Parts: sequence; C-alpha cells; structure tokens
Amino acid sequence: MFNEHRAVAPLRVFLVVLFGILVMLQTFSLPGQFAHMAEESPEQAYLRWPMTAVAVFWVLCVQVVVVSTWKLLTLVKNDRIFSDASLRWVDAIVWAIVAAWVVLLGVFLYVGFNASDPGLPLLLFLMLVGVAVLGLLMVVMRALLRQATTLRTDMEAVI
Repeated sequence: MFNEHRAVAPLRVFLVVLFGILVMLQTFSLPGQFAHMAEESPEQAYLRWPMTAVAVFWVLCVQVVVVSTWKLLTLVKNDRIFSDASLRWVDAIVWAIVAAWVVLLGVFLYVGFNASDPGLPLLLFLMLVGVAVLGLLMVVMRALLRQATTLRTDMEAVI
C-alpha cells in the first residue's frame, strides 16, 4: 500500500526543480522576452516594464504556493498536518491565489477594453475563471482542514 510519506520525498524534488525554473524565469527569461518584444514592436514598447512587473509578480505568487506546499509537506511528514500551523500555510496559498487573481482581473479589463481581436480577452477570461475555481477550491479545502483539525483535537481530548 502506498502511503503519503512515500510521496513526500519525490514531491519535494519536483518542488525544488519547479522553484529553480521559476527563479530562472523570473530573473532571465521574462525580462529578456519583454525587452525583445519591445525591440520587435516599438509601438508597444511602453508595455515592456508593466508586462515584466506583472509577469514577475505572477511568478512570485507561484513561488509562495511552492514554499507553502513545502511547509505543508513538512507537517505531513511530522504527522502534524491537522494542526493550526497548517492553516497558516493554506492561508498563504489562498492569499497568493487571490493576489494573482486580482492582478489578472486588471490585465483582463485592460486588454478587454483595448483589444481589437476577441481571442486574447477570451483566453484571459478562461484563465480568470480557472484561477477563481482554484482559489475557491482552496477555500473549501481549508474549511475541511479546519473541521478535521477540530475533530482530531476533540478525539485527543477524549483519549
């Protein structure tokens, strides 16, 4: 039988790889990509720094989720996942998703009012709905974790 402790080590390896890729993306790829875009399309060069800032912010939000997941895995490994300490890390994930969603909403509104083609606004709307679903799912998971923590605390008090 496969238990959760066997999944923790490989998941941590993937989280380290993901975090390294995100740092490279944040420091090298995104600024270079938007600089190249500004050179190729001088009429849209004014978007270089705002797009760079938004993209780096979204990567930062993903990094918060990765670090919070790492901390939650530590709690799972130590058999302390049903404690108040885990709620703080789930809250960090929820707030990172909310922050990313708010910025995505701003981008969607800007692009929606300035686009001549409906393709990009439609894609951004799809992303907006997807991130909203993810955020609400995390809120539900947080409520379930809270209930499980309360039940475990009550059972430990009885025993």
